Amino acid sequence: MYWGLWLLFRFLGRLCFRFHIDGEQFFPKTGGVIVAANHASFLDIPLLGCAIPRRVVFLGRANLFPNKLISWIIQRLGWIPLKTHRLDRRAFGLALEYLREGTPVVIFPEGTRTEDGQLQLGKPGIGYLVAESQCQVIPAYISGTFKVLPIRAKCPRLFPISVSFGKSIGFHKSDIEDKKQEYEQIGRSVMEHIAQVGGMSSPYK
Repeated sequence: MYWGLWLLFRFLGRLCFRFHIDGEQFFPKTGGVIVAANHASFLDIPLLGCAIPRRVVFLGRANLFPNKLISWIIQRLGWIPLKTHRLDRRAFGLALEYLREGTPVVIFPEGTRTEDGQLQLGKPGIGYLVAESQCQVIPAYISGTFKVLPIRAKCPRLFPISVSFGKSIGFHKSDIEDKKQEYEQIGRSVMEHIAQVGGMSSPYK
């Protein structure tokens, strides 16, 4: 089912939105890696997923699929429900297990969709995941989904969509004793790399 949906969304993306992918060569063929991307629309999840040439799992807001049956199916496909009002150690613990098994994990460091199309500040969750896993991070920028289906839009509009991947970045173990500060620094660095990949201004300026 996963690969059937992968093919379907890639086909629909190219048919409706002239879907284009850049930087596929930066994605490793094996091993656990964290994919960190901007978040502007509900379309980000399926289109980012079909841009990645490997099966991945997504960390996503726990109430994204309120229907229990749909929620169960989506979890089987690789969605990890994440409670966003606090550091959800259960969800991040599951993500760490996937990474250790060699499965890529996708996370949206901003934590929620952008209201205006601009990048937002990164949340500490990405810092926690990076610090605990010591995995490489691939920054990704999704362009066009905000114009196609922004927050509160009822119908999608036709506009080109592209996904760009940057070179992987690594983070060494830090000597910072304040873990919150460490996580925030990692989050800032990741968001700045995402901005560079997308040719956008850093959200920290």
